Amino acid sequence: MSWRDRTTPMQSGPSQGRRRGNGASTRKRMVLVIGVLGLASLGLVARAFDLQVVRKQFYQNQGDARFLREMPIAVSRGTVFDRNGEPLAVSTPVVSIWANPSEVLESEDRIPQLARALGANPDEIKQYLMQRSEREFVYLRRQMNPDAAQVVLDLGIPGVNGQREYRRYYPSGEVTSHILGFTNIDDHGQEGLELAFDDWLAGKPGAKRVIRDRMGHVVEDVELVREPQPGRNLTLSIDRRIQFLAYNELKNALEQSQSDSGSMVILDAPTGEVLAMVNLPTYNPNALRASNASQRRNRAMTDVLEPGSTIKPILMTAALSSGKYTPTSPMIDTGGGHWFFQGHDIHDTHNWGVLTPTGVITKSSNVGAAHIAMQLDTALMYDTYRAFGFGNSTSSGFPGESSGLLKVGRDWRPLEKAIMGYGYGLNVTALQLANAYATLANNGVMHTPTFIKGADGEPKAIVATQVANDVVKMMETVTAPGGTATTARIANYIVAGKTGTAHKASIGGYSKNSYTAAFAGMVPASNPRLVAVVIVDNPKKGSYYGGMVSGPVFARVMEGALRLLDVPPDNIGRWYAGGPMQGENGLAGSKPPTDQPIDDAPIGDPTP
Repeated sequence: MSWRDRTTPMQSGPSQGRRRGNGASTRKRMVLVIGVLGLASLGLVARAFDLQVVRKQFYQNQGDARFLREMPIAVSRGTVFDRNGEPLAVSTPVVSIWANPSEVLESEDRIPQLARALGANPDEIKQYLMQRSEREFVYLRRQMNPDAAQVVLDLGIPGVNGQREYRRYYPSGEVTSHILGFTNIDDHGQEGLELAFDDWLAGKPGAKRVIRDRMGHVVEDVELVREPQPGRNLTLSIDRRIQFLAYNELKNALEQSQSDSGSMVILDAPTGEVLAMVNLPTYNPNALRASNASQRRNRAMTDVLEPGSTIKPILMTAALSSGKYTPTSPMIDTGGGHWFFQGHDIHDTHNWGVLTPTGVITKSSNVGAAHIAMQLDTALMYDTYRAFGFGNSTSSGFPGESSGLLKVGRDWRPLEKAIMGYGYGLNVTALQLANAYATLANNGVMHTPTFIKGADGEPKAIVATQVANDVVKMMETVTAPGGTATTARIANYIVAGKTGTAHKASIGGYSKNSYTAAFAGMVPASNPRLVAVVIVDNPKKGSYYGGMVSGPVFARVMEGALRLLDVPPDNIGRWYAGGPMQGENGLAGSKPPTDQPIDDAPIGDPTP
């Protein structure tokens, strides 16, 4: 064997094996690494697919839940104006301070600083937050002045934020409070016209989606979710100037007579628009917490009263419509001022002797009215009262308006019918009474009372024009010398109206010492523009008669209102309409007329 044959296997065999082994191992490792990387890549791709496609919405929602918020966009409530464009209710921007309790509690050492800025007790705030720590949103203070709220926000306390809102403000305060009502802290109407027209005034808040940082600060507006719709404005029929006049005069009258309460309603006769409505006691809607439910009640709409002698013109409308009576005939014997009917003494304050129908109105004779009532067909009398709106809501749209009470005519007993002739046995509101007089003033055509300027109603003729005009002429004598309301005269204007002084109902009958003093009238009587009703409840000092207590309020308010509205006079140089008083007031006797007002209060208990 040659040396090559001996040496070649020894030198080449093992080396070549190692090279072959190393190459195979390398390839295996490379395959393994590549396989592992491939699997990892596949896992990453699968994970990415899972995150980006399969569970994309879940994780996106989770992220949004931490940083994306939908925030309301506050809208301003519509402004309420009077008929001349003066604002009666406006919305002013405010800021409400809210917090995320858990975030604030993480900076517990700053709670005293927060409390000082809010004017609150630190311990109370801490306890409040701890009790609500599971929530993400709680109010700390609602409707702060923007400047005061900014002081709180400038502290930079984590979890404390501000939210813009609007607060209702009433420039006329207590003067218009019963008409307007008020809103709650969330700016929703609660009473009055704020409630009646809440949908119109409120508008619809918008919404936007924003990104907030962990401090709660908005860092980006993402999108507008819902377009805000501001509230719409509302123009009322109310004349703020006349409203102030009525308020001041009624307030003075109540203070002088030490009365419990009072109301005054003023209507525009040709349209039925409410020009003023005042109630006392009243309240300030800008400081609602200082008031009570009794002060917030709109008595002219919700409280009922027996109208007393103010019903007599409505009775006379039925009498003239029946054809049995005219303003001057037949003559009515008041029987010395007393008529004992079915065991009940119906009587007057004076012996008026024999009166014409006009004289019954002039002197406010209860005996005369009872005699007329008993001569009328019950159905006619009931239908007339009903047609003038008694027993029905006026449909003014005011929340909580009372319908009053009028018993069905077929159920009237004779004595009930007699006393209904002079205003007992039925209940009316001040607005109902004013609307009835406005119907007479408007030639027998009734409008639906409205608080909205220019509202188109559906007028309805309920009585013949001639009858309405005759009754108005009869009422002119009430303010003439010898009538019960000479205090309601207005220089250079003819005033037509009627007084009413009614005993107040009490437990077991009628109070002998508590009265409702009323006056209802219209001016200028030759072409009525304004109708007003004044109700004074339970006057305790001085006179309690409607002509003495309520008549002067009517005169002073109407005098100012006529001037403000530039209504031309219809009686220049004279105090009252007509010629000799004996012909005007329908007295058949020889009693001399007097320029002093007489009373019309029923004497004794009118209970059937």
